[in-house]
Amino acid sequence: MNRLFLDANVLFTAAHNPTGKASLVFDLAALGHWAIVTSGQAVEEARHNLRLKYPACLPRLEMLLKSVLVVSAANNQSCTLGLPAKDAPIFLAALHSRATHLLTGDLRHFGRFMNTSSQTEGITICTVSTFLEQAQCGEP
Repeated sequence: MNRLFLDANVLFTAAHNPTGKASLVFDLAALGHWAIVTSGQAVEEARHNLRLKYPACLPRLEMLLKSVLVVSAANNQSCTLGLPAKDAPIFLAALHSRATHLLTGDLRHFGRFMNTSSQTEGITICTVSTFLEQAQCGEP
């Protein structure tokens, strides 16, 4: 079964847009299609950004998080991808949680690693849209 690690921007989007693709990831997880994982850092970043921009969406985030395994950061590891200090712990938490995919909208920092699992220790980094398209086609 696929294990999806969600970055903060995906959590934010799912909380803010209940009919969007990020929310669909949660809906399909509830049906047993995959498991969802994230990190405490990603949760706190999503909460912070929702508090600033859409505070009315915070209860939805908390509801969504009830079905998510939240892992701690892997502080004792170093990241070999050359990611910024803010993003390296996200990748390391995904790696530590044995995620098959890291879903993110952060193309600026993760873009060069999109769909290149051979460069990312077996984790497929992609957008929510790309993941859902691949899942629809039966790709891993």
